[in-house]
Amino acid sequence: MTAAEPEVSVLIVDDNRTVRRGIRLRLENARGIRVAGEASNGQDAVVLARAERVDVVLMDLHIPGMDGIEATRRITAERADRCRVVLLTSEVSDSFLVDALEAGASGYLLKGHDSDQLLPVIRGTAAGMATISPLVAPRLLRELREARPTPADPAQLELLTAAERRVVGLLSSGVTSNDDIARHLSVSVNTVRSQTAAALRKLHLDDRTQLALWGARNGLDRRDA
Repeated sequence: MTAAEPEVSVLIVDDNRTVRRGIRLRLENARGIRVAGEASNGQDAVVLARAERVDVVLMDLHIPGMDGIEATRRITAERADRCRVVLLTSEVSDSFLVDALEAGASGYLLKGHDSDQLLPVIRGTAAGMATISPLVAPRLLRELREARPTPADPAQLELLTAAERRVVGLLSSGVTSNDDIARHLSVSVNTVRSQTAAALRKLHLDDRTQLALWGARNGLDRRDA
């Protein structure tokens, strides 16, 4: 670990002790990651996230007492210095995924299927990136595009330039990598990064997952690209 790579503190939340132990063993041997604690229920997760000032919480969905979504909502609301939460669950559900993202989760991974991505996801999440399991991302975006519950706020749309709307449109349609967005729009990757950052700042959103969610709900799909 170098000065440019600060240590990432992680809280593991799962009601299964064996699962917690397995995750802890993986993280304890990883460069630049420190396990700050474990919790078996939502209430303890909220308390420990605050007390230990952790960077990333790995949160199971179904835990005793306060469920993972409510715990996520409280953690992200209470931590002004931006503790980020990644749901790590076996539940493949469109409604749970939407609820998790609306609660402020920065990621949604499936146990087993996405376990090999755990370390890069933790590091990326601490740096402000967001990750949705490839198994559920297309379903989420399709549901949001079909639902389109309300039209976009014209004032919010006017905050974005036409170029920024095109980037958000592609992101909301499931084209999630900067390289792929740049290829679609025939621009540089640096331009995509700059336009994504500008959209996040203007809309007061925290990460790309929230930006994709906003774009899909407000109709900025690929027809704008």
